[in-house]
Amino acid sequence: MILDHVTLRTADLEGTRAFMEAALDLKVGYRPAFSFPGYWLYAGAEPIVHLLPGRAGPVDRHGEMIDHVGFRLDDYDGQCSRFDELNINYSTMELPELGERRLFIRTPTGILLELVFREGKVAAGP
Repeated sequence: MILDHVTLRTADLEGTRAFMEAALDLKVGYRPAFSFPGYWLYAGAEPIVHLLPGRAGPVDRHGEMIDHVGFRLDDYDGQCSRFDELNINYSTMELPELGERRLFIRTPTGILLELVFREGKVAAGP
């Protein structure tokens, strides 16, 4: 099983689209003629992010919800440079036991995105 796509509801449809295009190099592509607005954002030939309009409101982190979305990418240093050039705040996490480095960013409306870079060998276990 693999994850096919993620749908994000946002109070700032256009701002979130522009952010995803600039920050993650996703491209708006074909979307069926639904009776409601939105975008399908593509990574290569795959529509991996669907954007829909939503209402703004406080997030109840104590109830059931999806906390964040994670994407696997390449070129950690290049992505950091992109964020620096775009003035996008990010935080980092190093997981040498997994051979991974991670970046965390938020969309303009606060949706948390985790970017995973598998760059090294997994550390030997005990």
